[in-house]
Amino acid sequence: MDASKRPNPRFEPTVIERALSLIAPKTAQRMFQGRVRFEATAAVGRGMGGYIGARRDRAATAEWNPGGGSPQVDISPDLPMLRDRSRDQMRNAPVALGALTTDVLHVVGTGLSYTPAIDAKRLGISEERAQEWMEDTKWRFKAWADSPDCDYRRQLDFYSQVELAYRSWKESGDCFVLTPMLKRNGEDMLVLQLVEADRVCNPRGQQDSDKLQDGVVLDPETGTPTAIHVSKNHPGDWRGTNEWTEVQLRGKDTDRRNVLHLMDVLRPGQVRGVPWIAPIIEPLKQLQKWSDAELNAAVVTSIFAIFMEMDAEAFGDLYDDTAASKLVNSAEKWSGKMESGKAVNLLPGEKANMVTPGRPNPEFDPFWNATVRQIGMALGMPHEVLTMHFQSSYTAARGALLMAWRGFSQRREKLAKLMCQPVLELWLANEVSAGRISCPGFFADRTIRAAWCASMWTGDGPGSVDPVKEITAAEKRVAMGVSTLQAESIAYDGQDFEAKHRQRAKEVAMQKRDGTAPAAMPGSVPAAAAPSDPGNGDDTDLETQPPQRQKK
Repeated sequence: MDASKRPNPRFEPTVIERALSLIAPKTAQRMFQGRVRFEATAAVGRGMGGYIGARRDRAATAEWNPGGGSPQVDISPDLPMLRDRSRDQMRNAPVALGALTTDVLHVVGTGLSYTPAIDAKRLGISEERAQEWMEDTKWRFKAWADSPDCDYRRQLDFYSQVELAYRSWKESGDCFVLTPMLKRNGEDMLVLQLVEADRVCNPRGQQDSDKLQDGVVLDPETGTPTAIHVSKNHPGDWRGTNEWTEVQLRGKDTDRRNVLHLMDVLRPGQVRGVPWIAPIIEPLKQLQKWSDAELNAAVVTSIFAIFMEMDAEAFGDLYDDTAASKLVNSAEKWSGKMESGKAVNLLPGEKANMVTPGRPNPEFDPFWNATVRQIGMALGMPHEVLTMHFQSSYTAARGALLMAWRGFSQRREKLAKLMCQPVLELWLANEVSAGRISCPGFFADRTIRAAWCASMWTGDGPGSVDPVKEITAAEKRVAMGVSTLQAESIAYDGQDFEAKHRQRAKEVAMQKRDGTAPAAMPGSVPAAAAPSDPGNGDDTDLETQPPQRQKK
């Protein structure tokens, strides 16, 4: 072997470091990195680069030595505690719960609707045939999605499962969706089984290796996930015995998606996801403790109690030994708990010193808002949206909503790609194989199958801060040709324009038949009479008016 290619033993883990990695991987990784840095420094001298942030001879960075581990080393040891603390915050901390609820409300809302968008020309069919196919397929998918039969436990419909999967994904770091076929209602039906993150784990406490990491089976050559180990019971359940089932991510012969893994990939090679609030768990907890302390202090300040102190000489003259003993015993039993309107007898010689805590604290609200702003920055959610408190101008409020909506839209698109679209493709493949839907070439050509599966997933619109201004802007966009009625309809409330058009045509026909048709269509205001945006930061009171959304 060429000596130049031979590994240097000084830069390989020692026996002690390998043994320690089985018990405390982070400690072993830091020990190894520290030793390697020392060896490297000794070899190259005291030369330094040009980045001040990497200097070790400055007071601000001298003690700053973060580990540079792999995604597995940095994430895996902390995951159980991160999940537990994330869920605790979601249960008990108003800011964390409010952030998650707001995110779920805007990303999922009442559910993501499926609208077929096939290309008739590419598929070699007429536009009329394509329209008929899309209407029939959309109706069939809606019938499947509206029924709780699509749920493994027959509790939730498809839209509620999407909401629960997204909430679990953000709260726990990731969520798994199994896609088995079950016999229901006399036919083979696709069902969805949601699996919480904790249930995917190494069987019987096995150590991680190059083939198994946190319950995920990996190809040792490429690192590609190939299967997961799912425990029968939750690891935190009280039942003692447990069993694990290995589920292949894809069918070996058919390449069918058996498992959908919902997670945010933050680093190349990452196997498991981290909770959404993982980077800000500590400030969230500190903020919660401070809020609780301020609330308790304000409650204590509001209590009115009377302390009665008796002179020691008068006490001895007024009471005999028996009565004095009873009073002393009663006073000694007071726990110190304050109750409004309570009269407290103090022992002879005792004196109550009342301390005024100065509540409410005038500095509480400014500092609380400053902290929540930083939390909102970490979550990609403006302060006004996170706190659901709008006091600024129309321009500032609309800017905050637009910034937040970009994040909501990005997460909605990711949810559709990771869960909704794969589920549709599995459902459509089953319908085609059963002969209920005709899709020529579906199983013969991957590109043809993709064309049949082309779709749009739409949800609730962002709502309106000033409906008149925003509908006028939409009208101008369509008139200029930079937008379409379909795009504006989806952006407004997530509903398909064609469905609205058909309903509106029926309504107009009925009004003409009954002689109640208006002289002009509502909203057809001349451009000159349309209200204009003064653009000077109108500081009027704001009222968010979300559009009404039809039930799917």
